[in-house]
Amino acid sequence: MNTANFPWLTIIILFPIVASLFIPLLPPSKEGSTGRWYALVVGLIDFAIIVYAFYTQYDLANPELQLVERYAWVPQLDLNWSVGVDGLSMPLVILTGFITTLATLAAWPVTLKPRLFYFLLLAMYGGQIAVFAVQDMLLFFLVWELELIPVYLLLAIWGGKKRQYAATKFILYTAGGSLFILVAGLTMAFYGDTVTFDMRSLAAKDIPLNFQLWLYGAFLIAYGVKLPIFPLHTWLPDAHGEATAPVHMLLAGILLKMGGYALIRMNAGMLPDAHAFFAPAMVILGVVNIIYAALTSFAQRNLKRKIAYSSISHMGFVVIGIASFTDLGLNGAILQMISHGMIGASLFFLVGATYDRTHTLMLDEMGGVGQQMRKIFAMWTTCSMASLALPGMSGFVAELMVFVGFATSDAYNPTFKVIIVFLMAVGVILTPIYLLSMLREIFYGQENKELTSHEALIDAEPREIFIIACLLVPIIGIGLYPKMLTQMYDATTIQLTAHLRESVPTLAEQKPTPAVSLKAPQLAIE
Repeated sequence: MNTANFPWLTIIILFPIVASLFIPLLPPSKEGSTGRWYALVVGLIDFAIIVYAFYTQYDLANPELQLVERYAWVPQLDLNWSVGVDGLSMPLVILTGFITTLATLAAWPVTLKPRLFYFLLLAMYGGQIAVFAVQDMLLFFLVWELELIPVYLLLAIWGGKKRQYAATKFILYTAGGSLFILVAGLTMAFYGDTVTFDMRSLAAKDIPLNFQLWLYGAFLIAYGVKLPIFPLHTWLPDAHGEATAPVHMLLAGILLKMGGYALIRMNAGMLPDAHAFFAPAMVILGVVNIIYAALTSFAQRNLKRKIAYSSISHMGFVVIGIASFTDLGLNGAILQMISHGMIGASLFFLVGATYDRTHTLMLDEMGGVGQQMRKIFAMWTTCSMASLALPGMSGFVAELMVFVGFATSDAYNPTFKVIIVFLMAVGVILTPIYLLSMLREIFYGQENKELTSHEALIDAEPREIFIIACLLVPIIGIGLYPKMLTQMYDATTIQLTAHLRESVPTLAEQKPTPAVSLKAPQLAIE
């Protein structure tokens, strides 16, 4: 069998969507056990296909699109089913399959309308992968909109007391931002002598700088909502505040990464001249994200909202890395997205597990439960250490790469770099303060007698330990040997950075930035 021309990406995208249509036909079962096993098996099969396809068909040394498929859809508009992956999208497709499969396992306790829940979960699975794989601008807009519907319903039906407010705010922010994608995408498609929605053709169009700036601004608003970038972030704490554990994992693990991916793919890749103009502002916005969200997280008394603002703070490093004009900085931004996808998913899963036992999210009502929930305490501590960028964890490597990448960038003057690096360091210092104080309030200190006398604080069950273990293995593995991940996208980021530097006159005249080595130099001894 010739697998080189097999439609891998089409199968990977459509399989969970088509499989979700059969869930209503499943025989009824007690507490929806049939649906949960069906969804888990579908997720595992699709994830296995993803791993097999990339392991056998993807060339890590090739920076161009691979596994490309193109089928005519509406030929009159040059609208095609066009999919492909490169170093920017391939790791995120793997992350999507990994996190969604674990989120399906995390949804085991769901008993309210389980068939509908798992139907939405599988439909969202295919839609999220499509966002990272499609190479047609109009098709990108359609799949971007498609994944909004399952999230809205998952929040509105299975959320907390303010679920309707949170779901409505989510759809207003994200759908409103999507209008900017449609307007800017159509404008690019119809600009010039040819009408095309193909992303590579759009990137090749000779668009004047003044026009690029308007397009870049529109995309920045749309993707800034999803990333999220201050001040477009306010939907996220509300959504996280009302979501269930599996939805938390999808929001933190995958949805936020769509914004970062689109900023790299479209803003930087398709509008490089405008990116050079906007880059200083993006660096400033990234620092604001880091400092503001860290301080806000420190002040939160609701556990879900505290972790939500922590996610916003970590995404600030992604924005700075994208605007660094260095291979190392851009590599760090992608690594931060993938690292936070796993760390954020682990923390929010533990929030759900803790709430299931304590039935409270308020830190003031917790305290001293570490003796009764020792395994959960150990998992909370380990995942929090990963979030505060402890050496040996993936978060440390990602943030260090962004730090060094920006500090060694020759695109900014030294004074600006010193100020930004200092503020980034302040954000890094604030992170362990609010995370360690959170652990202290939950597990240490005087035991809350009212809580422990009324609630059965049972320790972690095997399913919960397995989910956290699956997340911690790659978090620690990448932290100890980051090359296992960075080699997947290094060729693509080097090519993209060289393309971006050509858009800055002072950089285009220089040679490419030398690779930054963290190894000690070897002295020649005669």
